[in-house]
Amino acid sequence: MDTIQSWINVLFRPQLLIATSILALLGFCRYRKFCTQNKFMSAAILGFPLAFFAVSALEENFWIQFKRPDNVPISFMLWFVVFFIWLAMKKGVENDDRIAEGRPVYEAEPEEEEKVFVWPDLVYTELLCVLLISIMLVAWSILIPAPLEEPANPQLTPNPSKAPWYFLGLQEILVYFDPWLAGVLIPTFIVIGLMAIPYIDPNPKGNGYYTFAERRYEIFIFLFGFVILWVLLIFQGTFLRGPNWNFYGPYEYWDVHKVVPLTNVNLSEFIWARLLGVGMPSFWLVREIFGLLLLGLYFFALPVLFAKTLWKKFYLQMGLIPYVLGSDLMLWMLLVPIKMYLRWTLNLKYFVAIPEFFFNI
Repeated sequence: MDTIQSWINVLFRPQLLIATSILALLGFCRYRKFCTQNKFMSAAILGFPLAFFAVSALEENFWIQFKRPDNVPISFMLWFVVFFIWLAMKKGVENDDRIAEGRPVYEAEPEEEEKVFVWPDLVYTELLCVLLISIMLVAWSILIPAPLEEPANPQLTPNPSKAPWYFLGLQEILVYFDPWLAGVLIPTFIVIGLMAIPYIDPNPKGNGYYTFAERRYEIFIFLFGFVILWVLLIFQGTFLRGPNWNFYGPYEYWDVHKVVPLTNVNLSEFIWARLLGVGMPSFWLVREIFGLLLLGLYFFALPVLFAKTLWKKFYLQMGLIPYVLGSDLMLWMLLVPIKMYLRWTLNLKYFVAIPEFFFNI
């Protein structure tokens, strides 16, 4: 049993967790029909989170974190995310089969037989739901105490000090980016990107009904951003980030004395000091010229290159301005996992570090 737990702790290291999650998402989208219509596979997908939490709750170190009042609803939320993604994909696969057979999608079929009166049918159903939810909340409040702590004490800082669960994704991003990026610019890009979707994406298909085949790229990009770069980071910050903001496996004891040596180095130090073996230039432009060129190639040259190769179809469909906006937003999203892996593998801190102007990327 200890050997199994040790292997699970290794698999939940952030490098492997992010990589396996991306592969699992790719496999789920690629083999969506098998994953949603095969009963055994569907039971495995929906039952795995429940089985994992049920078995892990028997382990003392996991139970200590799982039973925290703040963490209980997050555990339920994770299962609901899996369930509703599976359900939406299942409906999308069914509609894709209907379209391939020349039949109308399910949402376009007549719904006369499904219509009900507001009174008493709908009101009666809503009343039952209100009563059931009220009973559940009362039972929850009796069984699990509210996560209220003593008044804030400036002389006693909690370790680890965590944001509310819905900000844990941003708190995790703060580890890898400067605060003005992680706390201001990236959330702003998220909001702007969501508002710009109707103007960037010209694909008229998939409006008002479930589908995947007709919008496979758009749906995968959304799932990648939502599941990998948000839900997974919340799980990581809740159950895997312990004292001193170190990573711990789900079965590891949260040791407050654990010290992980960090020797984070900027790209300019890698090149000037380690690769070229010379001193760091004093002028900021010369010192950071390699990082500025790298970011310039990433944000300006890559969209042009992809417009002629991998993303040529999107460029022709979208036009110049929507393509530029969409590709830049996409590259900002991809920069998050890129920066994470560079920190985990090479201890890279910033591509560009200009403290003279408080500008770090």
